This record gives sequence, structure tokens and C-alpha cells, in this order.
Amino acid sequence: MSTLAETAELAGRVREWLAALHPGQPLGALETLPGGHSGLTYSVTAGPTAYVVKAVPPGQRPVGRNDVLRQARALRALAGAVPVPDVLALDEREPAWFAMEFVSGEAIEPVLDDHLLDPGLCRTRMLALAGVLSRLHRTGAPDLEGAAPLDPAAELDRWSRTMRAVPDELRPGGAELLDRLAAHIPAGLPPVLTHGDFRLGNALCVGETPVAVIDWEIWEFGDPRTDLGWSLLFTDHHNFPRLGREIPGLPTEDELLAAYLDGRPAPPALDWFRALARTKMAAIMGHNLRRHREGKHHDPDQERLPPTIAAMIRTARDILG
Repeated sequence: MSTLAETAELAGRVREWLAALHPGQPLGALETLPGGHSGLTYSVTAGPTAYVVKAVPPGQRPVGRNDVLRQARALRALAGAVPVPDVLALDEREPAWFAMEFVSGEAIEPVLDDHLLDPGLCRTRMLALAGVLSRLHRTGAPDLEGAAPLDPAAELDRWSRTMRAVPDELRPGGAELLDRLAAHIPAGLPPVLTHGDFRLGNALCVGETPVAVIDWEIWEFGDPRTDLGWSLLFTDHHNFPRLGREIPGLPTEDELLAAYLDGRPAPPALDWFRALARTKMAAIMGHNLRRHREGKHHDPDQERLPPTIAAMIRTARDILG
């Protein structure tokens, strides 16, 4: 079956589901939602009601970020524990897809996105989302317990491989940083459900309230400090030279950590995970820049990344002492 035919077949299956759910209502076409980096994401309407559909790209295997059914299972397991969209339909036939409610809201990363949000609102949202992360890490998600957990060593191995695939000149000091991280891997904490990219840019907010955490493509069972260290990166525009924008009054890392802990003691070895988060960011940015320069994904905006890559590596080494 051709890609065009597969897409049409997918649309027909979605419309069949909508027609049964909304008899007599006019059905809209599948409209691609921009911004996604995995699978295919569409919006579709039935009368006045809107839905989001995520599907495996035609002709591709449902693995990794394209495994949309894995995302749906996480969303269903988290329903009621943390704000996530409700999964309303799931179809395992190829190409697999699932449908969820369309949640209205703003997904804005204050220090990286262009926006006109009030700085006080940005601060309030970030502190509120830290509480959501805390709830996530205390959620058992029993329906997902069969997933193999990742410990700190496995996390470091994953991002070390990504970093080492980046040419040396694009990651100054990266090899030394990896060596220092490897020399001081902390003991793991009991694994919890982690999001993998937990930050305000992946949360839909209405007013001061996060109403839905989205983009669950890389969830894992792992060490809660991986999510925590990553989320702390986005409090300070100085972490992103040439990319970040100064927003006065954003919470400091200490304030965001206090909101997450809510009176509980701080976890041990958090600095190692703060350094790991910077390593992860440098590896991702270096990978994207390499693909651009090799002509695999033309995006001249990637040329703004070298100062931030260097800063991530430098500050990670500073954190490790």
C-alpha cells in the first residue's frame, strides 16, 4: 500500500470511529498539527467537538518515538493522577493510532519561546508545574510496571553514545565531561514513571494552571532525578547563550526544587543529575547541528547552537567541581 493510500485508509478509520460516536454530525478532515517530532499528530472535529489523533507514520515501524500505543498506555495509566489528556480510542491495526481529547491551553517555554506572557504568570506556572512533577513521581502507574527501568548508569550510557556521535569540534570538553560523569555515577533511587522532557513547553496551561502534560513519547521507568535535573535547566536564560531570553522573576533552581520537594528532604547526588541534564542537552543540540551541517536536515537556525552547546558542557563540568 502506498503512503498516500495508507494515509487515506487511516483517515477513513478515524472517520468511522467519529461517525459512530457522533451520529449525524459533520466530520472534519484530519489536519496536521505542527510542532511534533514523533509519529504523526492531527486534529479532527466532529460537529463542535475536537480531538487529537496520533498515528504511526505510514510505512514506518511502531518503535521508539513512533510507538504511539506506548504513549496511549502511559496516558491511560496516569489519568486522574496528573493532568493528561483523556485517551478515547485506540486502534492497534497498522498503521496504529489513538485519539484523545483536544485540550485547549498555551504550551510556552518562557526562556526559549517568543511570547508576551507576564513574567509573574510564567513564574506561577513553573512553580505549579513543579508540583505536578512531584505528583508524577509518586504515581505507581501499575498498568505499566512491566517496563524495564533505567538506572543512572543506563541514562549516562544513552546520552554518552549520542554525545560521542557528535564531531569533537562541536562538543568542546565533551569527552572529559563524560569521563567525569562515568567516574562518579551515583546509586539509583527506586524507579518511578518519568516523562523524559518535563518542562513548561510540554504542558498546556490555562491562566496559572497546568491543565495537561503532553508529549509522552520518551517516558520511562527511571530515576526521578533525571526529570528533576532536566526541568531545572529552564529557569535561567544564561544556560542558553544566543537562544535564551531574560524573564525577570522566574524561580531559581532552589525555588523550583523547593516547590517539587514540598517539605521533603532533597534527594542525594542531585548535582550529578544537573550535570547529566546539561550533557543531554548538549548531545541533542550537537546531534541536530551535525545533521544540519551534513545536509540531512537543512535548518540554518541550528547554527545558533554552538555557544549553548559549549555553555552546557562548561557548566556541567563546573557543577561536578
